[in-house]
Amino acid sequence: MQHSVVRVGEWLVTPSVNQISRQGREITLEPRLIDLLMYFAQHPNEVLSRDNIIDHVWMRTIVTNHVVTQSISELRKSLRDGDERNPEYIVTVPKRGYKLTAPVVWPAESESDSESDASATVAAPVIAAPAALPSAPAQPVAETVPDSTSNSAPAKSGFGTWLGFLLSLSLLVALIVMTLIHHQPTVTKSRLLLNPRDIDIRFDGDDSCTNWISKKSYAIGLGALITTSLNTFSTFMVHDKTNYSVNEPSSSGKTLTIRFVNQRHYRAQQCFMSVLLIDNADSSTMLDKRYFITDTNQLAIQDDLFSSLSAVLTQPWPERMQAQLAQFRIPQTMSLTEFYEARQLIFSGDV
Repeated sequence: MQHSVVRVGEWLVTPSVNQISRQGREITLEPRLIDLLMYFAQHPNEVLSRDNIIDHVWMRTIVTNHVVTQSISELRKSLRDGDERNPEYIVTVPKRGYKLTAPVVWPAESESDSESDASATVAAPVIAAPAALPSAPAQPVAETVPDSTSNSAPAKSGFGTWLGFLLSLSLLVALIVMTLIHHQPTVTKSRLLLNPRDIDIRFDGDDSCTNWISKKSYAIGLGALITTSLNTFSTFMVHDKTNYSVNEPSSSGKTLTIRFVNQRHYRAQQCFMSVLLIDNADSSTMLDKRYFITDTNQLAIQDDLFSSLSAVLTQPWPERMQAQLAQFRIPQTMSLTEFYEARQLIFSGDV
């Protein structure tokens, strides 16, 4: 069951709005930190390894241990709320992982108590409803009156008795129906809706170009950089599937596909890197970019692609993300190519 709130120590965690609060103090966290705190809350007093956290919080996204360490450090800082005297909520277990030591209270018990009280309140009128029937014996009093109204009085009294009985019976049936509807689980037959905040990144390595293999590492590296950046610094959940052969149906609202295509340019066929972003809700095209890659323009392509994504996703990049992207601004352009080639060799297990 998905809980709307949970109490961790002194903090009330509301994941739907990415906030934690206590004593009138509200702090808004990044979506990834809220997901991390909720996963710790689901496993209190358990030692969670970095690999376990990556598998369940970052899921299939490729991240390093440094990202996990940095995220836990930021979460600790937020829970302390600027006061070093506050207790440490998440402790490090040497050579094993991390553990949440604060007490965790879920709202399940209080909800079940309130539901049982509500059921008792609804059931009470069912027993009391038939009490209206004993009013019928009042008829013999009307028979002693000798005037012309002696025949109509019993008829009116009998009609009122039957009317009260029918109303009581209707009320009883309505209460039984309401009780059955309240306790019957809802069955969802419609298909799941696409999540507009989820993005799949895929790489289509067909044979449309003859010399695309030399640029494959750069294209897949761009997909990984987009995945890490958006998962860390935005509200989007990005799934990097560039290094996987995944063809199953996806519930993601958007798909970004990177492929190499031939296109006529200056009276000759040249190989371009195509970046296509599709909104799966209506199959509309949100972004369609084509780049001709050389040894000197790879950094410029990277900057233009991130700028275009920021515009179509209406997601301004925070200063921390811009500072991280600035690390790629190296004077030797070939170093960027060698970096992406080395990353792809490591992923493939090539020594």
